[in-house]
Amino acid sequence: MSDTAAEKADARISREHGRQYWEGVDATVDGMLGGFPHVSRVDLRGSHNFLAKFGIGSKPGLRMAARALEGGAGIGRITKGLLLDGIASEVDVIEPIAKFTAALQDTPGVGRIFTMGLEDWEPPSDDSDGKPRTYDLVWVQWCVGHLTDEQLVEFLRRCKAALNPDGLIVVKENNTTSGGDEFDELDSAVTRHDDSFRRIFNEAGLRLLRVELQKGFGALQRQLLPVRMYALRPAE
Repeated sequence: MSDTAAEKADARISREHGRQYWEGVDATVDGMLGGFPHVSRVDLRGSHNFLAKFGIGSKPGLRMAARALEGGAGIGRITKGLLLDGIASEVDVIEPIAKFTAALQDTPGVGRIFTMGLEDWEPPSDDSDGKPRTYDLVWVQWCVGHLTDEQLVEFLRRCKAALNPDGLIVVKENNTTSGGDEFDELDSAVTRHDDSFRRIFNEAGLRLLRVELQKGFGALQRQLLPVRMYALRPAE
């Protein structure tokens, strides 16, 4: 699809309508996964395996991240089921829906909770010494469709600025199969084509290290859109 058509898709995003949709969703795994809660275990296992290829994890020979950041954390399905399950010692989260972040209050290992949209988040100063708070891993999954292309580029640039040397950014998202980006009126979000993500990563000054399709959904694979994991580091 042409750039003009792609721009039309993301130009239709309404922050207000997107927030209204998620305010009406139950704060459960079923709600977070749109009625497919049984894909969670396979999804988390695929993410664990993907990170292990970069030497990240708790198994012998792997290393844990000191601090991770999760964008669009929801109720903490990934925070607790992936990042705090042998991936990172501490996890900061960004999530605009307060009833979702309430589930993460006082959770061991959860650091700072930013109850705001990704488009509003800025790398903060550390409470202890006032220096910029930095991350070894940034994980963003199933949420960036609520950002316009421009907002997503800027968010990724801010993540890049907060990344430690040798840190890693992972974006895990659905991809369209139609050849272009598609707008969904239900939740006011865009599902992007693989080519669109690659263009956005390049504009954000990120280098694509590895991309993999999530597998293992069994018979559901035919009902679901392709899910790709993109591993990124600063290009310079």
